[in-house]
Amino acid sequence: MNSENRQLESPWPNRTAILLAVVTFPLIWVGGLVTTYKAGMSVPDWPSTYGYNLFLYPLATWLAGPFDLFIEHGHRLLGSLAGFVAILLVVVVWRRDQRVWVRRLALAALGLVIAQGLLGGLRVLLDSRTIAMIHGCVGPAFFSLTVAMIVFTSRSWRRAAADSNKAESNEADSEFKNADSARSMVVMVLVFAYVQVLLGAQLRHVAATTSPTTFQLFVVFHLVMAMVLTLHIGLFNWKTWKCPVGQVAWPARVLAVLIVLQLCLGGITWVVKYGWPGGIGDYFAFAAGHQVVAGGFWPAMLTTGHVAVGSLILAVSVAAMAQTYRHLRAGAIAVGSAPLLLELSA
Repeated sequence: MNSENRQLESPWPNRTAILLAVVTFPLIWVGGLVTTYKAGMSVPDWPSTYGYNLFLYPLATWLAGPFDLFIEHGHRLLGSLAGFVAILLVVVVWRRDQRVWVRRLALAALGLVIAQGLLGGLRVLLDSRTIAMIHGCVGPAFFSLTVAMIVFTSRSWRRAAADSNKAESNEADSEFKNADSARSMVVMVLVFAYVQVLLGAQLRHVAATTSPTTFQLFVVFHLVMAMVLTLHIGLFNWKTWKCPVGQVAWPARVLAVLIVLQLCLGGITWVVKYGWPGGIGDYFAFAAGHQVVAGGFWPAMLTTGHVAVGSLILAVSVAAMAQTYRHLRAGAIAVGSAPLLLELSA
């Protein structure tokens, strides 16, 4: 095997991309806790922490200090770790992967994590709610890019690319008649998933001066978009139900599980933050004793879990779109076959 093939088949770009995603998801979770506990300004300076170098802040003070300081400083440390791993990803991809577009994506991931760090710093220096909201939208996008890098550097993706000129490698594609509609549907899933992230960030960083009517409009829009996203994930699963390509089928099934979990978490989040809607507590005994506990541990965890699962849905949507467009080619019908004749006569 020559050096070019060894670089193409190296597992290290994929392993490094997995490491970056593994670091980034807890970062999103801790970032969600920072917002939930309103701890974004618990450390008033940046890039230092109370005058200390970020990495030299006394460990005992951090661990034994207030919880808001613990999660905010921890968020900064995790963000720095993600930046270092992103640098490592660029180095590994540049040395072990000859594909120019993959190298550019690695550079894009590094640029995005740097931008995210700067947004976090500006949020502290300017004490800006708007920047905090933007910061909350860029994080899921970066996580989704790390998941995309896992897909693009995987062995199955490279093997499919290497076999793309072989007729037998496209046999499954040619037998699947829902390729075009599945491709269209997964794009809509991705778009609606990110719209939900944007709406969620707006609701999480709503200003104290926002009128109740405006807040209710955002909530209603968020609920409507949740139903729209659920519908499109269901349709995507229906379109790919008999898809013979496993790389397309598994993201669709994972999305179905995640959206059910997200709907449950969304309902629970509303109850723990605002109570049962519509006076349900007046009619059902199980709901009568519920009290909203501001800053409670489990309410905070459930709320943050809702945010984290939203990021997971977006990331899996990116993986689903990549795999669908790679393995289900538009109008992929074998030339001269009976399905082709049916397509032409339709």
